[in-house]
Amino acid sequence: MKFAKTLATTAAAALIAGTAWAANPMVGGADMFENKNIVENAVNSADHTTLVAAVQAAGLVETLSSEGPFTVFAPTNAAFEALPAGTVETLLKPENKDQLTKILTCHVVSANVMSAALSEMIISDNGSHEIKTVGGCVFEAKQMGTNIIIEDENGGISTVTIADVKQSNGVIHVVDAVLLPKM
Repeated sequence: MKFAKTLATTAAAALIAGTAWAANPMVGGADMFENKNIVENAVNSADHTTLVAAVQAAGLVETLSSEGPFTVFAPTNAAFEALPAGTVETLLKPENKDQLTKILTCHVVSANVMSAALSEMIISDNGSHEIKTVGGCVFEAKQMGTNIIIEDENGGISTVTIADVKQSNGVIHVVDAVLLPKM
C-alpha cells in the first residue's frame, strides 16, 4: 500500500512537472525551458543561429544571461536573411560592433512583458502602444486581428509569430523581421 501511494505521488509530481514544462512553446525545433535564461534557450533554436552569432559578436551574452528581467523580440534567421544582401556579414565585423549592438538592444525591453499584458496596453492606448527599448529605440506595438505587430522607427513591420516563451530572466517573443533603429 505504501509503495502504491509513493508511486501515485511520484506519478502526480511527474505529471505536474511535465505539464509546467510543456506550457512553453517549442522554438526552432527545440524545447524552451523556463528555468534556463534567454541565451541558454536561444542557442538551442535552429531558427535563431544568426541572432545567437550576432549576440556573441556584440558582446551581449553576459548581459542577456543576467538576472533581467528582459523581454526580447527575437528575429529568426529568415528575418535576418530578408535584410539587404551583405548586411548581416557587414554587421558581424568587429569594426561595426557599435551598430550591431544598437540594433540588437533595440530588440530588448527591460521588463517581463507577456503578450496578454502588451495587448491590454495596446487597447488602453487606443490601438497603439509605445515601446521603449534598452537601445533607446521607440517602437509602436499594434494589434492586427489576433497578431501583435511592432513598427520600428523606419516604418518597418514585424509580427510576433511565437509569443510568451518564458525564460528564467524574462520572456522571448519570436518575430519575423529585424527591427531597425533610425541611424
